[in-house]
Amino acid sequence: MNVIEIVEPGAPQVLRPATRPMPEPGAGELRIRVSASGINRPDVLQRTGNYPVPPGASDIPGLEVAGVIDAGDAGELAAAGLKKGDHVCALVAGGGYAEYCVAPIAQCLPVPRGLSDEQAACLPETFFTVWSNVFDRGRLQPGETLLVQGGSSGIGVTAIQMARAMGCQVIVTVGSDEKAEACVALGANHAINYRSQDFVQEVKRLTDGRGVDVVLDMVAGDYVAREIDCLADDGRLVIIAVQGGVKSAFNAGAVLRRRLTITGSTLRPRPVAFKQAIAQACLKHVWPLIENGSIRPVIHSSFPALQGEGELPSGAARAHALMESNQHIGKLVITWEQA
Repeated sequence: MNVIEIVEPGAPQVLRPATRPMPEPGAGELRIRVSASGINRPDVLQRTGNYPVPPGASDIPGLEVAGVIDAGDAGELAAAGLKKGDHVCALVAGGGYAEYCVAPIAQCLPVPRGLSDEQAACLPETFFTVWSNVFDRGRLQPGETLLVQGGSSGIGVTAIQMARAMGCQVIVTVGSDEKAEACVALGANHAINYRSQDFVQEVKRLTDGRGVDVVLDMVAGDYVAREIDCLADDGRLVIIAVQGGVKSAFNAGAVLRRRLTITGSTLRPRPVAFKQAIAQACLKHVWPLIENGSIRPVIHSSFPALQGEGELPSGAARAHALMESNQHIGKLVITWEQA
C-alpha cells in the first residue's frame, strides 16, 4: 500500500511517499480502506522529532481517518453494530497517512449521515479532544462561558460549535481580523485579535469583570498567568498543548483564593477503553448535532496525499507547510484515490 512516512525528523519536506506491507487487523480491530486522513498539530510535532510514537503504534503519522471497513472479524464488527463495507471514521494512535489503516473497533464511529468521508476525517481527533477536555475535564455547563485560545484552528472551530450547541457563550482569540470574522460566523459570541488587543482586558470587559468559566489553552507558557486572570471564581483552565513553552509562572494565591482548577491531558497514549468512552459520548451527544446541521466540519483545504508540488514531495508535506504558516481556518485533510 502507499503511505506517507517521515524519512527523518525535519521540515515538511521529510514527509515522502513510500510503500509498506498491508496491515492486518488483530483481535478487537478492523481495517479501513482510507478515503481521507486528518492533519493535526501532533503530526507536526512527530515530524519534527518532538512527539515520540507510543509503544506499539505505527511510525506512520496520522491520528484520524475515514473510509470503508474492508477487514475484521464479522462477529466483533456485528457486536459494535458494524459490518464490512460500512463507512466509518476512527481515532488511531498512528498509521493514518496510508491507504489502509488498522484501528480498534472501539475507536470507530459511523460516518454521520449527510457527511462525506473527507468531512468525517475531520472529526475523531478534534471532536474527541474537545469533548474530553472541555466537557469532561473542564465540566463546561449550559449558560457558562468558554474562552478558546486559537479559535480558528481545527480544535478551535470545533470547540466554538460544540459549546454553542450546548447552550454556552464562547469567546475566542485569533491572530487576524479575517479569522475573527470567520469565528463569529461559526457562532463565537466574541473574537479577540490578540495582535491588536490585550485578551485579558477584553475578556474582563466582555464579561463585565466576572471572567470566563473555562479556558481551553493550546499555548501554555506565559499565557497561563494571564488566563488565570481571565477566569471567574471556580473557573477551570484546561491545557491541551504547549506551543508557547512548558514553563509557566503564575499567582498560586489567586488559585487558592478563587478556587481555580488547572488541568490538562493528552489523548494519544490513553488506553482503548478511555477512548471508547469518549467515542460513545460523542456518538450520543454530538453526532445528532452534526446530522441535524447544528455542527459542521470546517475544511480549509484538502490535498491529494501523494501529489507533491515544488520542493514539497507529497500532499501531506503541503498540508504541514500550510499548518505551520498559521494561515488556515479549520481543518486540513489529505485524500487517497481508491480503485
